[in-house]
Amino acid sequence: MVSLLTSLEFLELPEDRSARLELQEGVLITAPRPPLGHQYAELELALQLRTQLPRDLIALTELDVDLELGEPPTIRVPDVLVVPRTAARDGGLLRAASVLLAVEIMSPGSRRTDRVTKPSEYADAQIPNYWLVDLDDRPSLTAFHLAEPFGYQESPSATGRYTTTEPAELTVDLDALLLD
Repeated sequence: MVSLLTSLEFLELPEDRSARLELQEGVLITAPRPPLGHQYAELELALQLRTQLPRDLIALTELDVDLELGEPPTIRVPDVLVVPRTAARDGGLLRAASVLLAVEIMSPGSRRTDRVTKPSEYADAQIPNYWLVDLDDRPSLTAFHLAEPFGYQESPSATGRYTTTEPAELTVDLDALLLD
């Protein structure tokens, strides 16, 4: 019989630089590390957000977030996230209640998870904003915002520049996310 992992057991796993680890309802999910273009887009997006966020908010990359959906636990690792600066100082596992924006950049092995599973989980966790970035062809961003009681409401995909007021006034140059 397979035993499900607890949050503590997940956090005690040795660091694995060859794979990205997440926990879905207590089951360890492994995925290959993202390719170079994905990593570049992740860093570029975080840097763009960093220069525009108010002082009390911070953009971070690849941190473990406990979605707080009950037991067995679900822990996801968004590519980019925005949280209050005070939440980032706590260290360790971030709580979903602290996350104002979660961003996933789709990779060939994560398209369905990023498009279907994660929006459902993030909405259930009450994360107010979710962005899905697709780097295929011309980079695009699809924004989702929490619209109770229906979960996320999806906005039309944007290319070129994306401007929003949530979680702050931000403009993202999507074309700059590509590694030339």
